[in-house]
Amino acid sequence: MTTAVPPQSAIPQKLTLPEHRDAYYGGQWHEPKNGRYADSISPGTGESLGKVADCGAEDAQAAIAAAAIAFKEWRRVLPLERAKILKRIAQVLRDNAGELAMIDAADCGNPVREMVSDAMIAAAQLDFFAGLVTEMKGASIPMGPDVVNFSVREPMGVVGRIIPFNHPFMFCAGKSAAPLAAGNTVVVKPPEQSPLSSLRLAELCDGLLPPGVFNVVPGGKEVGQMLASHPQIAKVALIGSVPTGRAVMRAASETVKPVMLELGGKNALIAYADADPDDVAAGVIGGMNFTWCGQSCGSTSRAFIHEKIHDAVIERVKAKIAHFKPGIPTDPATTMGAIISKTQFDRVMSYIESAKSEGATLVNGGKSPSDPNLAKGFYIEPTVFAGMTSKMRIAREEIFGPVLAIFKWKDEADMLAEVNAVEYGLTCSIWTNDLNTAHRMAMNVEAGYVWINEVARHFLGAPFGGFKQSGIGREECFEELMSFTQEKNIHIRLKPAAK
Repeated sequence: MTTAVPPQSAIPQKLTLPEHRDAYYGGQWHEPKNGRYADSISPGTGESLGKVADCGAEDAQAAIAAAAIAFKEWRRVLPLERAKILKRIAQVLRDNAGELAMIDAADCGNPVREMVSDAMIAAAQLDFFAGLVTEMKGASIPMGPDVVNFSVREPMGVVGRIIPFNHPFMFCAGKSAAPLAAGNTVVVKPPEQSPLSSLRLAELCDGLLPPGVFNVVPGGKEVGQMLASHPQIAKVALIGSVPTGRAVMRAASETVKPVMLELGGKNALIAYADADPDDVAAGVIGGMNFTWCGQSCGSTSRAFIHEKIHDAVIERVKAKIAHFKPGIPTDPATTMGAIISKTQFDRVMSYIESAKSEGATLVNGGKSPSDPNLAKGFYIEPTVFAGMTSKMRIAREEIFGPVLAIFKWKDEADMLAEVNAVEYGLTCSIWTNDLNTAHRMAMNVEAGYVWINEVARHFLGAPFGGFKQSGIGREECFEELMSFTQEKNIHIRLKPAAK
């Protein structure tokens, strides 16, 4: 998603962490009822960034109750007034983009230079949905001269949002925009691994919204389970893994609430023989999102390269990948950050070892960097394998790490079958100079978001979401706003005119 980015001078020299580390609901800070706190560990250094409340079910229930009370007021705020408030919050995000970027860089491991963009994207999403508040329209239905029949759109109530660790601030702020614009209140569960920027957002928004409209409850599965199952949650939205999505759906089914799910991906990049090898190599590298260690559900982690350009693309990938060198996330010069946790680091390394044992050819990376300054963090070099077959684990399973699998193909039908063989269907990138080929393949790949001669970028207004087990619903568009409303039909029988 493209938006204006402030200069690097906007990045502060010093990391300033949020003062409050508890749950925020009803416009106030509350210690966890269970008394539990947990360290938030910096992936770049392995050191603690301090204790954060590890809330449980009781805290989530209290936040939901506060949000339900606030909903009665917020839903009656005029749409254009809600829009003004959201735009004020967007400006606050822009004014504090550097500070927020530093918090996320320290807490989630992504390079600070990129996290400035995250803050600006979140602000753009707030502005976008604020600008659509008067478009939540119903319709009139003709039924004769003595009847008026029409529909209206109303907010749903309290919305639960469960967000992941890879872009914590952008998702906390940006994914709250549509439900708030529609007149709902929101309870956010930030990621256990990187909760600090969500707490800082609560500090920045304090007093801008009526108490209870925006709430943040840090914690683990207990909080997520409560948001998915509580009868006063009208809708729950998750960005996360497929197993977590299934658990949310099961819990939500008890109260028959709708869900919005953006789940995993094992996405394909397809390059035809007529594509320029240099452009394809740039797309292969860019699509993997090595900057944030491939920790993106939209990453094109499988590259299918036609045999005529396969070797040329491989050589160019080797050269271009040198730009991505793991470094301390809070350093503005860093081009590639850290893996979120030791658990995820070990998981990614196990996939790398499985690829080696299954006969894949290691083109680049495959190990931790040797820089002693990075020894305490969770770093993996950008890793590329060639000589892939569809039976290998890294060809089928989502890794969520900096591991790219390159396939060589000759027959289009066989290649398409392999592309569509996985359970996921989020994104796909197609590289060709033939318009007919591009259109035909775009219609045949089983993915919800397709780029042609482009990769990785999102565009406000263009619906983002997946097919198959990559999710339910569409985001970043008008349809997202409407999905946080419910339609009501009103039928009026008019009295006949007096004679």
